[in-house]
Amino acid sequence: MKLRIIALFIIIVLALPMLSCFVTSRDTHVEISCDDFIENPTSIRNDFKIEIGDKLYVGLCSNPTTGFEWSYEMSGDIAVMEEDHDFEEPEDENIVGGAGKEVWTFEGVDEGTTEIFMEYNQSWDGGIKQEWTYRITITVE
Repeated sequence: MKLRIIALFIIIVLALPMLSCFVTSRDTHVEISCDDFIENPTSIRNDFKIEIGDKLYVGLCSNPTTGFEWSYEMSGDIAVMEEDHDFEEPEDENIVGGAGKEVWTFEGVDEGTTEIFMEYNQSWDGGIKQEWTYRITITVE
């Protein structure tokens, strides 16, 4: 009986370092609704700290039927990269022309700080510019 307990203890001690190889990245989600932008129309700002391999999901209210769409520019260190960008339809399918959301996935790829400036615009000449803006500072450690 004593031998089995010692053997089990040794197996556990030897297995712990291998388990550290299976640590997954952390995901951070932020979603900003149309109401959030209406309440604060000038600009919304968030700061995030993530690690290399972590993902930041950003969901912003968007209604392409009005001619508006989000665009962004990155500055600072190349610490994050865009992994994906998609549009999600409104949850209530019975609302014709209702707002959905644009969703970006950014991944931490290197240590540093990246600034992302996002603008909700009508892209054509004479279209409305900077209807809403969103600023993100991402520090990758």
